[in-house]
Amino acid sequence: MTVEPAPGASTETRCGFVALIGAPNVGKSTLVNALVGSKVTIVSRKVQTTRALIRGIVIEDNAQIILVDTPGIFSPKRRLDRAMVSTAWSGAHDADLVCVLLDAKAGIDEEAEAILSKLATVQHPKILVLNKIDLIPREKLLALAQAANERMKFEHTFMISALSGDGVDDLRKTLAKGVPAGPFHYPEDQMSDAPLRHLAAEITREKIYRQLHQELPYQSTVETDTWTERKDKSVRIEQTIFVERESQRKIVLGKGGATIKSIGAESRKEIAEILGVPVHLFLFVKVRENWGDDPDRYREMGLEFPKE
Repeated sequence: MTVEPAPGASTETRCGFVALIGAPNVGKSTLVNALVGSKVTIVSRKVQTTRALIRGIVIEDNAQIILVDTPGIFSPKRRLDRAMVSTAWSGAHDADLVCVLLDAKAGIDEEAEAILSKLATVQHPKILVLNKIDLIPREKLLALAQAANERMKFEHTFMISALSGDGVDDLRKTLAKGVPAGPFHYPEDQMSDAPLRHLAAEITREKIYRQLHQELPYQSTVETDTWTERKDKSVRIEQTIFVERESQRKIVLGKGGATIKSIGAESRKEIAEILGVPVHLFLFVKVRENWGDDPDRYREMGLEFPKE
């Protein structure tokens, strides 16, 4: 949507990158979707669902805000963990503005403390965003905001609920004013630079998380193999779910193929809603041993392969 400027208002365009930094499960992906007004990144209660820097694109007045949804920052143990944390910090260093998200209920816990300490090395202007404010009393919120601001210089402090949208509009307006002057990087009707094939794979991966919870920790990835637009305007999509062991393949398939059918039905419905056309989705499950140590898989996910 293009907003006509008021008489006498500046028509100078602004455009910049805003990185969302925080621990796992503070609500970064939910906030991206709330700011954009559409689903561009997967949301799951399971930690570490965001693996790469998926960008949502927001138009507000004369500004284009490019949101960088970084993986949650935590203490990495495996190679994949190290790649995600490294990606998160590179997103913060490359952005024009940094939004630091804290879970209002968790407060400044050990993870938040570590993030605030390391943020001292990031030179860009920082905005404090306290999320999930509906879960704690106002006086505790104010005390948390004060404690965080004593730790570090924040340009602004916002108290929001990304889930309900409370406070999100004010944050969006401030981000629009804070990005630098310059031309738009993307067409005005584009909401994300994540290719549709990648977004479709992410949606399927989200459905796997929701259905399998603890049964299939992180040893799965989804790739979109084919994307065919048919004459009747529908889209035929083939995807492969890769797991590391045969026992995991059986979990994804389920008894009589029931689990894979359910995952496919949920994913197909959501992809169709986003595309606005009928979708024919075909899922395959394959074992690819030690994919977590394969540099090519990291590149496909938009991550840099970390050296040991």
